[in-house]
Amino acid sequence: MNYKISTEPGARMRIDKWLWAARFFKTRSLAADAVEKGRVRIGGAAVKPAKEVRVGDLVAVEIERTVWEIQVLGVCDVRGPASVAQTLYAETAESRVKREAEAERRRTYREPAAGLQGRPTKRDRRVIDKLSGGD
Repeated sequence: MNYKISTEPGARMRIDKWLWAARFFKTRSLAADAVEKGRVRIGGAAVKPAKEVRVGDLVAVEIERTVWEIQVLGVCDVRGPASVAQTLYAETAESRVKREAEAERRRTYREPAAGLQGRPTKRDRRVIDKLSGGD
């Protein structure tokens, strides 16, 4: 299938649709939700889902506490394979360094409560009550 990618300086598209086509989000509604919550910025300013992104814009996208700073290289009306989607943007060098450092920090640091799942068992509750001085 032939994917029409526009790299002309005047090319533009809705930010939620572009994020979906560039495969940052699985669905367009997830992309629109992220934009509504202020996790997407164009040129440092929070935007609405209908805001148009242009070729050459600098976009910051926060996904699960990881921030991607990307330069828009092209727009495409349809969501294609990952190889096509990766041609729509270029990540800045400093963003890549920050993102890799954050990923390394997450690998080495474990959240203390990560091992806990769900509610405490009856046995756990007895231990907690005993330690807290409860009955």
